[in-house]
Amino acid sequence: MSSIIKVNTVQDTDGNNIINENANTITIGASGDTISIPSGATLANNGTATGFASIAWQSSIVTAATLTAEAGKGYWIDTTSNACTITLPGSASVGDQIIFTDYARNWATNAVTINQNSLKFQGFTSPNPVYNTNGQSVDIVYSGATKGWIPNSDDDVTNETPQFDGTTSFLVVAGGGSGGYDQGGAGGAGGYRSSYNSEASGGGGSAESALTLTQGTTYTITVGAGGAAVTSTPSIGLNGVDSSISGSDITDITSVGGGGGGQGSPNAGLAGGSGGGGSGGGAGNPGGAGTANQGFAGGASYISPGNPGEDSGGGGGAGQAGNNPVVSGGDGVASTITGSSVTRGGGGGGNDYGNNNSRAGGAGGGGAGGTTTPGNAASPGTANTGGGGGAGSGNPPSDSGAGGSGVVILRVLTADYSGTTTGSPTVTTDGTDTILTFNASGSYTP
Repeated sequence: MSSIIKVNTVQDTDGNNIINENANTITIGASGDTISIPSGATLANNGTATGFASIAWQSSIVTAATLTAEAGKGYWIDTTSNACTITLPGSASVGDQIIFTDYARNWATNAVTINQNSLKFQGFTSPNPVYNTNGQSVDIVYSGATKGWIPNSDDDVTNETPQFDGTTSFLVVAGGGSGGYDQGGAGGAGGYRSSYNSEASGGGGSAESALTLTQGTTYTITVGAGGAAVTSTPSIGLNGVDSSISGSDITDITSVGGGGGGQGSPNAGLAGGSGGGGSGGGAGNPGGAGTANQGFAGGASYISPGNPGEDSGGGGGAGQAGNNPVVSGGDGVASTITGSSVTRGGGGGGNDYGNNNSRAGGAGGGGAGGTTTPGNAASPGTANTGGGGGAGSGNPPSDSGAGGSGVVILRVLTADYSGTTTGSPTVTTDGTDTILTFNASGSYTP
């Protein structure tokens, strides 16, 4: 007859429990002990096993361009700096498992390529599989020689905690002023404010601080129109309209419309973002003042040597005062906020009375002044540059040039860009940034 020995506890010679039964729970060893399964032995699971890790996750993050993977391991693959080629084992047993996970959500930029190392992958020996989706995790299991490695899953996960930065660079240019009628002064450029890449604002001002926008808040974009051309006398030029960015949680960014050119009463140019030029018909009619850190003053009327007439003053520009040289408009300022250098905010050109010399508008959209002998019409400022309109000529056609409309440009991280806009801005990219160019009023909600 067989004997059965019933015990609740088995101890070693030092009195330590090796096996202990308490109710329906059997404990093998004590905390900190190593339980060794002999080579060749099989641990069968005929019930429910918990707490057993089938994959040993590696603590080191893989940043190298290559990795030789081993079965039974999980790897964190960081492709921030470079792509990675993963070589699978040269031999495998059914049930071998390996997991690779996108550690830094960069696989779409630098992909992971699987080197099959002579074994099949989903039944094929080539081409090598490529994983190129951010947040992807690939769990592969070896099924045998016929189909080889098969993905158990290869899905990406949503970034549930995206970090919104909100830093937004801007360029805000107001509408330019129009020139005065019939030997009037030229229009001044619209005010010019910039925060991008340490580039100057108008009037000799430094770059401003970038905005910090709040996710979900709507920001109103206003693009100012240029002052309308004037077509009768006596009539001074009209100021351009302000451009702005406004929102509930920021200090509004407002650029002042350019000053209209003088004519009749007053003969002086009007103040604005950049000032309008003084009217002709006498020397010394002053140009209008510019706005601090937005634009320069317009030029005064002028009698050039050997010229029997009196020239009207050039409009002030964002980067230079009017009458540079003589009665030309002041130049604007260049910005690379869109990814290439573009100059905006040029003042309108004055009227060279009594001569057939066209006085140029300033670089950056300023319209040329009209000529008197023979009479040639003044040119408008260029749209969406804030350029000032040219001065009207002393002989018909004596109409002045209209001011150019303004522009508002935002530059945000592409990772922050929501795509929620009104007003149909032009949307482009440059490097890691998205650029929104508003040529008309609208809004943006990050």
